Amino acid sequence: MKIDVLSMGGKKAAAIDLDDAIFGLEPRADILHRCVVYQLAKRQQGTHHAKERGEVTATSKKFGNQKGGGGARHGNRAAPQFRGGGKAHGPRPRSHAIDLPKKVRRLALKHALSSKQADGALIILDEAKIKDAKTKAVVDAFAKLDIANALIVDAEIDDAFGRAARNIVGIDLMPVMGANVYDILRARKLVLTKAAVEGLEARLK
Repeated sequence: MKIDVLSMGGKKAAAIDLDDAIFGLEPRADILHRCVVYQLAKRQQGTHHAKERGEVTATSKKFGNQKGGGGARHGNRAAPQFRGGGKAHGPRPRSHAIDLPKKVRRLALKHALSSKQADGALIILDEAKIKDAKTKAVVDAFAKLDIANALIVDAEIDDAFGRAARNIVGIDLMPVMGANVYDILRARKLVLTKAAVEGLEARLK
């Protein structure tokens, strides 16, 4: 499919052919969902830990009479029912990561790109560069392109452009190798440079 390539000034600069096998698929919600769950589970730290009764400091001496107290015959203050006692079956450090085949992850990325194209939320730029590293210049350029919340992907992030755009709320910058399903779906618009398109097509073929 053909799509217009825009300049930073918002004008048509050229046209580009997008691979239908990457940008022209019918998006499948089940594949996208599996990949998002995989990504979010994999990035959990899993360092949560609660002390159990064998790890808290408490007396293990029987602290009441066997009979006549009117209550249960407790023998350890570290029991979970007491204040300051251990947590019963508390969380332990573990990995939350789940398995997802590489083929499915690659297919999910294709469906994420296709979903942005199908929604009309894909913008192709000839290049993401500016002369001066001024945030105001980037904001003005984004206003012409109607970009308020977007993920911008380039083969390599230009240093001046990156410094100017990194503190704009709602704008994320990412190299081609970092492009992923979750960040693509989370942004309202996906902005790719021509170099990024070539990089993604080479990565996904």
